[in-house]
Amino acid sequence: MTTEKTTHHRIVATRHGGPEVLQFIEESLPEPQPGEARIRVQTAGVSAYDLSMRRFKILGNARPPFTPGVDVVGVVDALGEGVSTVALGQRVAALATLGGGCYAEFVCLPASSLAPLPEGLDAAEAVCLVANYLTAHEALHRVARIQRGERILVQGAAGGVGTALLELGRLAGVEMYGTASARTHAQVKALGATPIDYRNEDFVARIRQLTGDGVDAVFDPIGGFRQVWRSSRALRKGGRMVWFGVAATKTRGLGVIPGSLLANGLVNLFPDGRRAPMMGEAGEGATETLPKLFALLAEGQLRPLVAERIPLAEAARAHETLERGGVAGKLVLVAGE
Repeated sequence: MTTEKTTHHRIVATRHGGPEVLQFIEESLPEPQPGEARIRVQTAGVSAYDLSMRRFKILGNARPPFTPGVDVVGVVDALGEGVSTVALGQRVAALATLGGGCYAEFVCLPASSLAPLPEGLDAAEAVCLVANYLTAHEALHRVARIQRGERILVQGAAGGVGTALLELGRLAGVEMYGTASARTHAQVKALGATPIDYRNEDFVARIRQLTGDGVDAVFDPIGGFRQVWRSSRALRKGGRMVWFGVAATKTRGLGVIPGSLLANGLVNLFPDGRRAPMMGEAGEGATETLPKLFALLAEGQLRPLVAERIPLAEAARAHETLERGGVAGKLVLVAGE
């Protein structure tokens, strides 16, 4: 079933900078190494992490020229030596390493990182689960250890991970609140949460007004000292503060990272039992958790919000859209069917 093509296209960040550094190039088809499978990409997710990779030189990240993209859905097209866990023609999904590489028509990945995809699932909806819902599942169940009946606050509730947290939170039976811009409140409310306008309301005061003593857990993908600290003030005694992202780097640069770490550390010094447990490694337990999430999608219990399906060649426009903000759901690049 190996493709007869000899070339393919991929997106390359030629240097660090704005969306204009993303170039659509044609090159020879990649060949899988031992232990790898080549995937004919159907969809790849667009995330705040991709934006950070493109904009900033961060220790441990890929150096230009590189191809962004860490979440992918596609079809196994070729097998490297020694691969027996997946078959040619099989639909799979994967969370790639921090090096990315999924903004492409074909990508080679370790066969051990691939999760089978049930028949009939929409590729754009499925790719939403790979990074966003894995992150949300880890934050809710492994880090915060949320319990039925508890109250949670989701910052950036209309975003890709935010909507994932609300969907999984609803299944977990928790009472939910979410900060979002006014224009996305309908989506937040439809997912079962009480929306809070972060631009025109003091979310800490509003949470206190709505709950009396605060929430049991806050999930913050935004970052920055003031943001993380204020998120912690929305907690009740014994609450958990889960900071897991730095979306604020879009407007404020890398300086938000040390401030976030400082505020997160200070939360653990509270004498009232509030704490800030740290997230694990990206993709930890992915191959075990993804099949469960895909089963929920197939059963109709999860309905990921796809903000827009954008052709692979227009990746720069996808980055521009995400950087402008106000996106409800996840932007998805479509490479093929």
